[in-house]
Amino acid sequence: MLMAILAVIGGLAVLVWSADRFIDGAAATARYAGMPPLLIGMVIIGFGTSAPEMVVSAFASLQGNPNLALGNGYGSNITNIALILGITALLSPIAVHSQILRKELPLLALITLLAGYQLMDGQITSLEAWVLLGAFFLMMGWSVVQGMRQRGDALGADVQQDMEADVDMPLGKAIFWLLLGLLLLVGSSRVLVWGAVDIASALGVSDLIIGLTVVAIGTSLPELASSIIAVRKNEHDLALGNVIGSNMFNTLAVVGIAGAIHPMSVSPEVLTRDWVVMAGLTLSLFVLGYGFRGQGRINRPEGGLLVAIFIAYTAYLVYGALLSA
Repeated sequence: MLMAILAVIGGLAVLVWSADRFIDGAAATARYAGMPPLLIGMVIIGFGTSAPEMVVSAFASLQGNPNLALGNGYGSNITNIALILGITALLSPIAVHSQILRKELPLLALITLLAGYQLMDGQITSLEAWVLLGAFFLMMGWSVVQGMRQRGDALGADVQQDMEADVDMPLGKAIFWLLLGLLLLVGSSRVLVWGAVDIASALGVSDLIIGLTVVAIGTSLPELASSIIAVRKNEHDLALGNVIGSNMFNTLAVVGIAGAIHPMSVSPEVLTRDWVVMAGLTLSLFVLGYGFRGQGRINRPEGGLLVAIFIAYTAYLVYGALLSA
């Protein structure tokens, strides 16, 4: 049990650090390749911040624990909106300027509805997983097209500002951090999955609960760090974009990869409890971010409410797990 706890703590620490190095190396390599700043923000950084969830879920599914992967994907979505955006809004109210984000919010709602529809029969089959992955690649193509059309978008300006502020990284160093970060992501993910499964077995709780709580919070740390840094730099679109992009990745790619590797049976509470919370938070984000009566804004009271929802949800999961154990 002690070794499993140390494996989870150490795995998460290396996972977060290696994800950061991977993003730095990938973004710098993309700059040398001439990729526009907006696409670096939407594709490279969005992919990088979701890399922990994707790699962890892939290994969990490969090792025969697909429910850990499912919990990681949905739990990360809940954590991203309730905890990360909530904390970020408490530090500084988040104003929404980007037209691309306004277009992506309805898309996130549709993706969430698709996830709910797939859960209704109590399983995610290989075909349904490939539907998620197909939707993911279509979404990426749509994002690229929209990004190239909206070169003056606020999100692209935020990424451009970050790129100019950073010290130039030589190409060789960028490739080194890209490869090392990727290798450490893989290694730390395997250690984390082993530790999480061992803890679940020792405590008598399901892999799903461990995925929804410990693993989801840990793999969401890159989004928390990048969102706080973005808001402190007054780059509100980048902070919100991190969360929206990550949730799309999680719902489509993270769950899709896990299901394609190992089809999964889904317990009823995933739909009636976890998906409902995720959908409700997504709807609240849609309303707050869209700004029907003017500019969208997530203020401090709303941020506090989001954090309170996260605490209540997590406490409910832990209480239920203790009762079942």
